[in-house]
Amino acid sequence: MKEQASNNIVDIRYEQTGAATTINELGMREMQAKAYEARNKRFLLIKAPPASGKSRALMFIALDKLAHQGMKKVVVAVPEKSIGRSFKNTNLMEHGFFADWRVTPYYDLCDVKNEKDKKGRFVEFFRQSDSKVLVCAHATLRNGMKELEDDCFNDVLLAIDEFHHTSADASSNLGDVVRRVMNNSTGHIVAMTGSYFRGDGIPVLRQEDEARFHPVTYNYYQQLNGYKYLKNLVLGYHFYRGNYLDHIDEVLDTRKKTIIHIPSVNARASTGKGKYAETEDIMRAIGSIEYKDYNTGIYHVRTKDGRLLKVADLVEDDSRERNMVQGYLQRMKRAEDMDIIIALGTAKEGFDWQWCEMCLTVGVRGSLTEVIQIIGRCTRDCEGKETARFVNMIAMPEAAQADVKVAVNDFLKAITASLLMEQVMAPSWKFKTEKDDSEPSPRTLIVEGLKSLSSEKTRLIVQEQLDDLKASILQDETVVKAISGSTTAETITQHLIPKVIRERYPDLTDDEVEEVRQRVLLDTMVKGNDIVDEHGNPVAVTDNEPESEGNRLIKIANRFINIDKLSINLIDSINPFQRAYEVMSKSVDAPTLKIIQDTIAEQKFNLTLEQAISIFKGPLKAYVAEHEGRVPSIEDPNPKVREMAAALQMMKNLKARKLAGLEYEGDKV
Repeated sequence: MKEQASNNIVDIRYEQTGAATTINELGMREMQAKAYEARNKRFLLIKAPPASGKSRALMFIALDKLAHQGMKKVVVAVPEKSIGRSFKNTNLMEHGFFADWRVTPYYDLCDVKNEKDKKGRFVEFFRQSDSKVLVCAHATLRNGMKELEDDCFNDVLLAIDEFHHTSADASSNLGDVVRRVMNNSTGHIVAMTGSYFRGDGIPVLRQEDEARFHPVTYNYYQQLNGYKYLKNLVLGYHFYRGNYLDHIDEVLDTRKKTIIHIPSVNARASTGKGKYAETEDIMRAIGSIEYKDYNTGIYHVRTKDGRLLKVADLVEDDSRERNMVQGYLQRMKRAEDMDIIIALGTAKEGFDWQWCEMCLTVGVRGSLTEVIQIIGRCTRDCEGKETARFVNMIAMPEAAQADVKVAVNDFLKAITASLLMEQVMAPSWKFKTEKDDSEPSPRTLIVEGLKSLSSEKTRLIVQEQLDDLKASILQDETVVKAISGSTTAETITQHLIPKVIRERYPDLTDDEVEEVRQRVLLDTMVKGNDIVDEHGNPVAVTDNEPESEGNRLIKIANRFINIDKLSINLIDSINPFQRAYEVMSKSVDAPTLKIIQDTIAEQKFNLTLEQAISIFKGPLKAYVAEHEGRVPSIEDPNPKVREMAAALQMMKNLKARKLAGLEYEGDKV
């Protein structure tokens, strides 16, 4: 591997406290114990990164619901069958829990060795079986529920992994299943996700449904800072000219356990040769194929320095071949069982290969959800693994290096914020009137004649629920027909949009409806129109000219929000070389990541210093006294409590800035 491939954009180091993987007397890791404390909630939403232990957390909660909460059955649904291995039989009693997790093979509908009549077995599980647990893919859940009545989920726990696959859209079958269980049965739900937002901008849940879930949040900082073996996470962008296959050897280190994600055939980074030809070229970059094991589907490839590697091809479409390879991957027990996996659309969400050290991804990914999921494939704690790497190969932009530098820095800040479970793809423009005395920020627009937000209700809607409200408006049948027909803009903006606002928030006064209506229209006009690509990922549109793969990086960077407030320059220098270059950065350590987390927490409510002081002296003091010294949490379901937490964080940050000799200026330092 060439020298420049070792240069990293971001090197995030952690304290290695071991807390994230240390188990308690019941055999639970830190995140699992936090989730288990909320086990009695009927609807539970677990937001935690890949590799944090969500699968086992579900086992603990599900077994408790079966034994102590009156649940009679458990259904676990995963996005793809390869993820089903995360819910295989697990011995929990040996570590102190009261029961083991057991799945009858007949009702493990993700087992590639038994593909027969999965829909029929799903229905049979409810109608005839005495078995307690079923594991299936999302598709099987959707198809099976077409044959069953809603009350079949009475006294049944439905657990959905990668919950962001659901949608509040009325046409979403998976979202419909969730609503049916919530509203028409006595069933319980445990929803698990590593990135609680969708690339298409549609809310995961309707607001009234989400309010019924109890959230448990555990972010990357908490997880990685508490790992035992993994010391640091490295993020890197490698720019190239021409064909990515001509440069892949510059970044591929065959001594590291690696997942290579090639671009889709329709993507700009695709060579046009076809996915099979690209896979063959990557095999040749690794070495020479000595033989293929036709019992497992695994290739054995000899490197130029004589090492024999095991390589899995998940690009292959043939169902028999894919099932054979996936079956082998599900049965792996040792590090030496696999060296490199080549994939296209698989091996992302929930794919469990604990020995993976590096994810090499080709092409710009428009969805932060996808990026975070890919990063999660290599961030599992594992003995002997000190560093996890995510490297993105991107065609060199036609823009100036200065523009590339800004775009990459924005990407790095957005990824870092996403790792902290923050939404970074929503609009962040703030609107104010001339009468507003608050200091304007770089993303604040002064609008003449704009009504001030007169109540806490309208402030909450604009600050936290505007995206959901816009989604409701764009999904309203009357509005859709009006937009596609000959209805005047005046009718849509002055009559139809207020109608949707009143239906969603019936307790608002006419003045409050008008305040919200103005913000909806302003936000929509400033943001402009968006389209989505073939994967449902947002792509900004500014003209009809075709854009290059590299320039798309810069356009997507413009969609990130709340990152311009993070005054952190992660870029140190640009390292040019013959036909490609990499952007270098300063290192980001654990304390810096904590500062980013605290800054985001402070900014969520956009409080002025005067407001924060008022809350600190009033409601916050009363809250702490009432709760015996416990401070409010930014993750609390109650928005009032979250606002108090933001005020407290603002005061803490102000103190830290003063100790560091930094001057406070309004909302910025």
